[in-house]
Amino acid sequence: MALQKGDFILIDYTAKVKETNEVFDTTKEDVAKKEHLHKEGQIHEPELVVIGESWVLKALDDALTTMEICKPCTVEISPEKGFGQRDPEKIKRVPIKQLYAKEINPVMGARIEFQGKNATIRSVGAGRVLLDFNPPLAGRTLIYDVTVTKKLETAEQKIGALIHRRVPVVEENKFKLTINGLDLTIDLPEETFYVEGIQIAKRGVAMDIQKFLPELAETKFVETFKAEPKPAPAAPATPAPAVEEKAKPEAKPKAEAKTAKAAKAAKA
Repeated sequence: MALQKGDFILIDYTAKVKETNEVFDTTKEDVAKKEHLHKEGQIHEPELVVIGESWVLKALDDALTTMEICKPCTVEISPEKGFGQRDPEKIKRVPIKQLYAKEINPVMGARIEFQGKNATIRSVGAGRVLLDFNPPLAGRTLIYDVTVTKKLETAEQKIGALIHRRVPVVEENKFKLTINGLDLTIDLPEETFYVEGIQIAKRGVAMDIQKFLPELAETKFVETFKAEPKPAPAAPATPAPAVEEKAKPEAKPKAEAKTAKAAKAAKA
């Protein structure tokens, strides 16, 4: 069945610049490490896309409806449909002291923020720096090698994917979902309690659900804090068994022993 606008799908892709064959983005961890794109803590995995929502470049978004599940596809995107053509007027020279005043170390190729805009340092000369305010991929033809790995069908699958998109650091299967009529309850695992920005993420999830699953009237998040288990009370010490003492024969008084001996001698 053909994919269409509004479908929830997971895609794997590797994106590169056609002119140089340079990989600039990927969902695959092995490719990211090979191309030195992997960063500590970064997660590489199939990406959720709702077709038609512009979560990827529009040219790629449009091409998704022509793809088949689990069948690799290559999409070529011209500069006009990608990041636009390079604009020479967005390339400017500025005094290097202006960067130093903002505590910016001018290194060729570095991406910086200058006067509220992002720029790439193209060259560093005697007292001046050449800044390029064009997007880094402007003027480049892009190649995307894409595979639609899965289409999500059920409400639970879609909700789980929307949660994982907002809270990728916690495994999706650790969230417990309960749909009761028009109400949705999401039990949060303890790992989420201290995730940075979790309140914003929860609001984003709720808004996503309102938009993509409007049949659900209410979304409730449940956080359960469990008490630490108390140590078991120590068992009372068992008293040592009593040891019976054997009765010793009573010794006869010495005086009586002497009298008996004298009587015996008298009879002799």
